[in-house]
Amino acid sequence: MIVTRSKPKLWLGAFVGFYRPGVEDVRRLDPVSKFLYSARSVILVISAQAAIIAGLLAAAARQFDAVAFLLVLVGFVTAHMISNLSNDYFGYRRGHDTESSPRRRYTVHPLASGVLEPRVLVTGLAILAAIGLAITAYFVSERGWLTVAFAATGIAVMLLYDAAPVPLKSVGLGEPAVFLVWGPLMVGGGYAMITGHVSSAALYASIPYGLGVMSILTGKHIDQMDFDSAHGNRTLPVLLGERTARALNVVTVVLIYALTAVLIALGRLTPFAAAIVLALPRGVRAVSIMSQPRPAAPPAGYVGWPLWYHRVCLEHNRLFGWSYILGLAAGAAASIMCF
Repeated sequence: MIVTRSKPKLWLGAFVGFYRPGVEDVRRLDPVSKFLYSARSVILVISAQAAIIAGLLAAAARQFDAVAFLLVLVGFVTAHMISNLSNDYFGYRRGHDTESSPRRRYTVHPLASGVLEPRVLVTGLAILAAIGLAITAYFVSERGWLTVAFAATGIAVMLLYDAAPVPLKSVGLGEPAVFLVWGPLMVGGGYAMITGHVSSAALYASIPYGLGVMSILTGKHIDQMDFDSAHGNRTLPVLLGERTARALNVVTVVLIYALTAVLIALGRLTPFAAAIVLALPRGVRAVSIMSQPRPAAPPAGYVGWPLWYHRVCLEHNRLFGWSYILGLAAGAAASIMCF
């Protein structure tokens, strides 16, 4: 039960662990908690990590701006929440999020479950939109057309992913779009907003993290490919087939480590980035699980079914992200002390 904790603990709990499927429990929560659980806040860590990576790269270049960094952090998390709620809205309107759909089974759906009253949903989205617009306006005034370019591209990809008449995720382009957003756009764009200029080093450094986030979505789409195929949602795994999609995701996880090593060897990252070896055991576990067919039923006590590959990829990327951040932080500290 999650209803016995204090409100601050409930709010914090929405951001940790894995998805919570208890609709009845969530219905009894306060409006803020309902909104946080409905927005799938547990996945927002990937946007927070992207912002932190951008900030550390700026610090290593001795161009860190604390105010700009905080606004980038809040802006990324805000945009991600809007995206999650938007995806649920359009998925529900298109009839994809039916009672038997994977989306309805692994966690709370804000609309289909009735957890959020329309007034709460609209109020929450209005607040998020106001925050996002205010942050964008600030950066437009400070960074000019650089902000317009990154913001327009990010918004376009977000809308095209699920809101377009032919969504990117329905034609096998959702996974590359996620790589683009959480890699070059967030890390590279966040760096540009913090420092005022684009950096090739930041764009290179964004590649391993963008691949990690892509692996999460690919895993999720493998988990629900039977449902997607039956409903005409042609995600990349549906187009490739289950075995090939699993092989692709194995390669994606391996590339995260291989490309980081190459970037270190080329001097694009400091040797401290090798801290990602802390996540290697989870990477090996993810590769091992993805190399095998999914079980017919979840193990006893498993949380989040029917998500299987998605969960192991999320757990890997979460630790990889923090390990990458640790290495970048050490590199930034060394750069500052040697200046």
